[in-house]
Amino acid sequence: MSFKDKIQNDPRKKALAIKILMVPNQARPRWWVRTFVNPFLRKMGKGSVIRRSTRLDIVPFRAFNIGRGSIIEDYVCINNGVGEVIIGDNVTIGIGSTLMGPVEIGNNVILAQHVGISGLNHGYENIEIPIRDQKCTTALIKIGDDSWIGTNAVITAGVKVGKHSIVAAGSVVTKDVPDYTIVGGNPARILKQYNPATQSWESVSK
Repeated sequence: MSFKDKIQNDPRKKALAIKILMVPNQARPRWWVRTFVNPFLRKMGKGSVIRRSTRLDIVPFRAFNIGRGSIIEDYVCINNGVGEVIIGDNVTIGIGSTLMGPVEIGNNVILAQHVGISGLNHGYENIEIPIRDQKCTTALIKIGDDSWIGTNAVITAGVKVGKHSIVAAGSVVTKDVPDYTIVGGNPARILKQYNPATQSWESVSK
């Protein structure tokens, strides 16, 4: 078992590590971690760009990887505190978007402006405890190659968006999206799918 796994699997060691690395009562690492640790641990492919005003709430004990030629625009917030954030090649993350792991984004994906993607859910079942103090759960979000996520779209924990699919602007995606499919609405529903027999995108009946 690696040193990282030993910390992850021991609640006391994990609590101590978080206390050392994180700003108290905030979901972001301390200044010295952001400045002297994270730049050397994240993996960035050739030609990838992270704009200066991007907020990287990155902890060193979980992965944050960016592929070749990918761009993370200004005012994006990325948080891998509860799950890894893996971004493929030639991906664009638009201005003001938020990515909270666990998230995996394939190659050639476009995220427009102000997209919200979070693999985290807060517990709420116990009404005697504030929601912020209840145990969180996580579920991996996967976005397939060549997909396009429109402005102000929200993708919830556990959702898988298929290859070459489109999420319309302003949609809230709570269920998996098949390959070659366009979804829209709140909650998002299938609007069109590609038919290989006719080689065309066809509307889906309501």
